[in-house]
Amino acid sequence: MYKKVISLPLMALLVIGLDGPVFGQQAQVGFAGRAQPATSEAEYLELIDEQVVNYSTVPHFGGPMSVGAQVKADAESKHNPFRFEGLSHSFQPYFDFKDRLNKQHGFSFGGDYNLMVQAANKSPGEDHAAGGVFRLYGSWQLTGGDSSDSGSLVFKIENRHKLSTDIAPQQLGPETGYAGLTAITYSDAGNMLSNLYWQQSFNNNQIAFVAGIVDSTDYVAVYGLVNPWTDFSNLAFSTDPTIPAPNQGGGVAIKGMLTENLYLLGGLADANGDPTEPGDSLDSFFNDHEFFKHLEFGWISSFDNRFKDNIHLTLWQSDERKELQIAEGHGVSFSFNKLINERWLPFLRAGYSNGDGGAFLERSLSVGFGYFPAKRSDTFGVGVNWGKPAETPSVSDPDSQYTAEIFYRFQLFQHMTITPDIQYLKNPGLSTEKTTIWVAGLRARMVF
Repeated sequence: MYKKVISLPLMALLVIGLDGPVFGQQAQVGFAGRAQPATSEAEYLELIDEQVVNYSTVPHFGGPMSVGAQVKADAESKHNPFRFEGLSHSFQPYFDFKDRLNKQHGFSFGGDYNLMVQAANKSPGEDHAAGGVFRLYGSWQLTGGDSSDSGSLVFKIENRHKLSTDIAPQQLGPETGYAGLTAITYSDAGNMLSNLYWQQSFNNNQIAFVAGIVDSTDYVAVYGLVNPWTDFSNLAFSTDPTIPAPNQGGGVAIKGMLTENLYLLGGLADANGDPTEPGDSLDSFFNDHEFFKHLEFGWISSFDNRFKDNIHLTLWQSDERKELQIAEGHGVSFSFNKLINERWLPFLRAGYSNGDGGAFLERSLSVGFGYFPAKRSDTFGVGVNWGKPAETPSVSDPDSQYTAEIFYRFQLFQHMTITPDIQYLKNPGLSTEKTTIWVAGLRARMVF
């Protein structure tokens, strides 16, 4: 199975290699090996625009990493330095098919292959990890048509796997003694059904709800740089590390705009969610009644800019999980981020928990910013976090833990990004040894 999954990006890269990149006004070679004249800048942008599927009307409930938001972001025209015009022309029928499917049947979809490699300069356990994730996701609008009241079936299937290392990147943080995750989503879980829910909106999305197999991190305590597939890799700068958000499983949530700028969001999810066994996960939701509950009150500058101009307060509570012997937990999280001059996105995020519920940290404070260069689709991010780890059987009174991360996401061409990443971990909270660890990472993402 893994070989088949891995072969997808390798085949695509081989095709790109045959196609040959074009930069500026250079000539390029097509699939048949014949030299072709390079297009002008205007002609190339027109070519890219033809491949942009119009998903602007696709509704979405959650933040930047939710299915609807990801489909939209992937389809937008990108500013990039390299051209692969032969490849672009060859795949035009595919993009036309996606466009027809959306216009005629309300079915929108996308997919990606994500690759992550990380290495730590020191570790009492494993010090390097590599993994990949293949995803297919989309939504099918079944009711409402062009009206403001629409209902959609949302889905996402994944395969997460390690690559030629003993561990996947998600395990590297705990291997080093770090109280957190240096890579959130790159596990070795195998096949997963991470989304299969009904999404309903009313009054032009002023009121909406989701119910089914959900991922609560899609909508709980989100902000403009929350997406671990495209932004920060460390948990400290994604979903708040004081919040023990469960794995994907049964759940419901509802949100409503109280005014033009104020919103309220609340819901619950199975605290024992398991996307690798969705049937068991739903059975757990209806029979075990061990829930993760959340309530969020926030301000936005406008509905269209609700993730980049956002201030919110999130309250959460997680029931006791008897089989896993995890005590009841509760806490609160605060988040502020504001887009400045369409280029800068500073943020401040703070969290508190009672130390139970399975959260990594009891206290957390994160500050940083994102920067979006002009005439590029790149992102530069810097974050610094102070945290007070929760007690563990091996560490009864852990010292403060410090984390920093810096990344730059390069938009190489319309459908591929490369993200080098450096993380600094000081006084890892799961270790009795005071030390400093550096983690270097490289992430690649190819979308289709």
